[in-house]
Amino acid sequence: MNNKSLLAGTVLCALASASWGAMFPVAHIALQKIDPVTFAFLRYLLVSMLLCGLLLAKEGRSAFRLEGRGGALTFFGTMAFTVYNMGVFMGQKLMGETGTIAAAIMEVLMPMISIVLISLKTKKLPPAYSVTSIAIALAGALLVITNGSLAFFITASEQIFPLLLIFAGVVGWVVYSMGGARFVGWSTLRYSTLTCLLGTCVSFGVIASAILLQWMPAPSWESVVAIKYEMAFMVLLPGLVALLSWNEGIKRLTPLNGILFINLVPITTFALMAMQGYEISMFEFYGTLLVIFALIRNNHFQRKQLGYRKKQQKANRARVPSV
Repeated sequence: MNNKSLLAGTVLCALASASWGAMFPVAHIALQKIDPVTFAFLRYLLVSMLLCGLLLAKEGRSAFRLEGRGGALTFFGTMAFTVYNMGVFMGQKLMGETGTIAAAIMEVLMPMISIVLISLKTKKLPPAYSVTSIAIALAGALLVITNGSLAFFITASEQIFPLLLIFAGVVGWVVYSMGGARFVGWSTLRYSTLTCLLGTCVSFGVIASAILLQWMPAPSWESVVAIKYEMAFMVLLPGLVALLSWNEGIKRLTPLNGILFINLVPITTFALMAMQGYEISMFEFYGTLLVIFALIRNNHFQRKQLGYRKKQQKANRARVPSV
């Protein structure tokens, strides 16, 4: 990895993470004017249109062929652009201002969630250092969510559902991220575009069904126009730019290095909330530090283990006699 590629990867991952961190305070403003389901659908409808234009210009019409993999693409697209998108914003809306912080903290838990999902898939327990890191991260997340107050558990029934929505959404994004490995040979732009397009079609089915069944009113034109500035930001930065920047940055830095930039999410969120007048409590601050520490700790032990394996492989090759 040369210095130019390293710098580019660093800038791309930092840009993506900072954009995602800014997403939640901006969404908090928009969700006071429009319902979260419509907000989530419109966001990725516009992103998918932009992605389709980019893919057509760069790779041509042939790149839109599903190649018999429409089911998998729809599944992963649904996980990211329906389950994640709607789950996170519905949970954030129901929790109010504290939902903004909860959503940001859940983002940082993604690496830990991926460890659990991989362990369930392989039916192998994660290493001891990962189990400890997960416990530390959960303790930090709990400290943030409860804000250090035991009263949270008295009213837990009011908060558990929105928290589960946010958590389900975050798990959906982890599943989507892991799914990219099944499309070797496809460009990042192609995988991103087709999953976003198909996931948005599923989201349309959800919102259309909800309106027809009268579970929610049809959005008014006034409510859509009222969030034009927030929506422009959500589409361009946390949507289009962050999605492509993150995938390209991870390619340049490797997932082991790039995942550390996810720590910028709550930092950016807290900075913007402070600018909006929100007073961050000591429990929220130290809880966030615990989550970040857990991620860095786990990454450190992963590096040590990877370095040990490389040394072992090198030693094994040195023992093989030459013919």
